[in-house]
Amino acid sequence: MPEADSLLSFLRREVPRHGLDSLAFYIPQIAEDLGIVHHLSFDSIGVSINEVLPRLDYYLSKAFVRYTSGQRYGFVRPDQLLNKMDFKRTGGYARLLDYEVKAPDYQEYLQELSSEGSKRMEYLKLSQPSGRIYRVLQEQFEKATDKEARHRLAINMERCRWQMKQPEERGRMVLVNIPALQLWAVGGDTVLNMRIVCGAKGSKTPLLHSEIKYMQVNPEWLIPKNIIDTEVAHHGGDSAYFAKRRYYIIDRSSGDTLHPATVKPEQLKSGRLRVGQKGGVGNSLGRIVFRFPNDFDVYLHDTSNRGAFNSDNRTLSHGCVRVQKPFDLACFLLPDADDWLKDRLRISMDIKPETERGRNYIEEHEEDPRPFKLLTYQQVTPHVPVYIIYYTAYPNPKTGIVETWPDLYGYDKAISQACSPFLF
Repeated sequence: MPEADSLLSFLRREVPRHGLDSLAFYIPQIAEDLGIVHHLSFDSIGVSINEVLPRLDYYLSKAFVRYTSGQRYGFVRPDQLLNKMDFKRTGGYARLLDYEVKAPDYQEYLQELSSEGSKRMEYLKLSQPSGRIYRVLQEQFEKATDKEARHRLAINMERCRWQMKQPEERGRMVLVNIPALQLWAVGGDTVLNMRIVCGAKGSKTPLLHSEIKYMQVNPEWLIPKNIIDTEVAHHGGDSAYFAKRRYYIIDRSSGDTLHPATVKPEQLKSGRLRVGQKGGVGNSLGRIVFRFPNDFDVYLHDTSNRGAFNSDNRTLSHGCVRVQKPFDLACFLLPDADDWLKDRLRISMDIKPETERGRNYIEEHEEDPRPFKLLTYQQVTPHVPVYIIYYTAYPNPKTGIVETWPDLYGYDKAISQACSPFLF
């Protein structure tokens, strides 16, 4: 029974430290049956050894598999949970999490169960999560005394267990945390932070990992069909509405530009027309957009409505992420940019230049009726990883202090319910 004693001792010590419930790992049952075996008290309590030993073996095996699989892969599959939350009126569920999540292989646990006792215990110990974020949250969990705070930390520790790309690596990255309504651009000792506006509850920003590959200055906005259907189509025929917003309409088949006064709402809803907004002042994407591959046509971008950043309620967009300091983010993504490249960017975004060459350029072209467009496209080399995550407790990348935020999309609640048999 030495290995059984070691397993019980390990679980008693480690389960509470990881925000888990001892009942989920049969600790009382294992302790009781081990006590019977150690004291040979079968007859005194009226049970048979043939009853106790198989039951003890079952509890030990179950606890081993449950603990090691949960600690290595999580106690809930996030893709199966989150991607079954939002059912759309158009049919089907919205895809809210687009990370590739590795599932546990239970054949691996069967193999470990059949190995030598010392190897089983080693595998058990190596199952403990070791990521930096997890360690910080765990330390905070062990310090916390408030039950609600501890439960929130336990939920966020569960997020760290999921076998998917996590923002753990050192080096340059852009981190967007939805509950925090913040973006952090992290590179070495440099941490740039800014407020964001993200998707409303009905059009949640998807959680994903990608790489920022390029930026566009003064981009045109091709309006997605769902926005055309819900916000634009009923203005069909109203040329003043389209002129005020600098919208244009193009026939997809012929490529012809159509006059808004001649276009009816049902034509706009048909999908045969493309509606866009000219780039520049007043464009919904602002003066710059940061592009990265994804299946949702979402991106980071500037905005013409900068007052939204002063509000506490910043879940307002159709899914994209609006950034408070777009020029600063562009400079972060271009660490080797010289002064003239930065001034070309400033001039193109209607920001006052800082170099003599930039100021001279403005003076020489002040009579030019066209907007200054010194820069329209800029490659980001090397590409910079971008993570859109959802943590309601997370160490601030700038200070290292664990901060907490509201559960804006209700994901904490869903995880808590799904993990209720396991979390304390």
